[in-house]
Amino acid sequence: MNAANLHGSVFVVALYDVCDEITLSELRSLIGGRLLAPAFKHTTPGYVRFERAPVVESLEPVSLKTGEQFTGTIQYYDYGVIGVLLRFAYTGTWIDLKQLASRWISSLVFEELTSSFVKQRVESLGSALCKRYENWLTEDYYIFHLHSSDVSAQDLLREHGEDISELIHGETILLAKPENDEVLQASISYYPNDLAVVAWNGAFVYDTEAGAETTIRILEYVNSQLLQFRHYDELLSSELEQAYRFLESRRGLLAGWRVRPGATRLRTVLLDIIELTERTNNALKFVGDMFSARLYKLSANKIGVTDYQALVQDKLRTADDLYDFMIEQFHQARGFFLESLVVIILIIELVFLFRGK
Repeated sequence: MNAANLHGSVFVVALYDVCDEITLSELRSLIGGRLLAPAFKHTTPGYVRFERAPVVESLEPVSLKTGEQFTGTIQYYDYGVIGVLLRFAYTGTWIDLKQLASRWISSLVFEELTSSFVKQRVESLGSALCKRYENWLTEDYYIFHLHSSDVSAQDLLREHGEDISELIHGETILLAKPENDEVLQASISYYPNDLAVVAWNGAFVYDTEAGAETTIRILEYVNSQLLQFRHYDELLSSELEQAYRFLESRRGLLAGWRVRPGATRLRTVLLDIIELTERTNNALKFVGDMFSARLYKLSANKIGVTDYQALVQDKLRTADDLYDFMIEQFHQARGFFLESLVVIILIIELVFLFRGK
């Protein structure tokens, strides 16, 4: 690969968790978008699909103040996430590309640009957005795509492994060897002349344009999952805190009798989150395409989806145990009340019995 003549694109992915659910059928009638079909590296059976395909809307070209021009799209996921994907066509050297990455990754320019797009759309979508959030969680991600050539993935890693590591970290100086090795371990190839290296905040893709689309869409999807699991994690933390405060405020002899409303609320939230997590997990099916499944698993591990899934599952178990405890307290209080009522009735009967004598 000629180091002075790289050709490819830089993709900026910005995702916003704006509501509980987006009604995609209603959304399409409002914006006239198209459904996103999953792209794969080779012919796959028809059951490799989105469970509910995101709706895609094209954006007009936009430019930064520094002159770089981007094309882009907006993706609407049914589980309440809106994603902006911006593409910048790049030609230049490794040094120039690393400097560009360093400047953009540490900048807020894309956050300001993409959030303005999303705010405008949210205001105009009306009832298509169910249960809007006041505060949005966000994720951004950078993908550096170079067009594949006659250089093999092995040779590219050997000759430019350090450049790749620095690029996806947004660094312009040499990384320590252990860090460099750690980054390059998260690499995957399907053909000899393609390569994907995935890190938590960025990825490098060496592939044809058609082949790269597979990786870019999976990386965007994984980041949307991360956003959802962050939301579930925060929601569960808040609900558990409320449940603990609720229990603290219910002290006294019949405190258990008054925990039923709190237990009911906790159970309702628990079931809602279980339903939402299942929908998020099952949004994209990989049956029949093992490479895409491996790419997804690698990306989910490196980006942090797997860690947040574990956190959410732990808190779901804690919430379930807490619900069982609250219901047990309620049953004990009810049993105590009924036993007390029986004793009172017996005392009354005895009083009337002795008076009768």
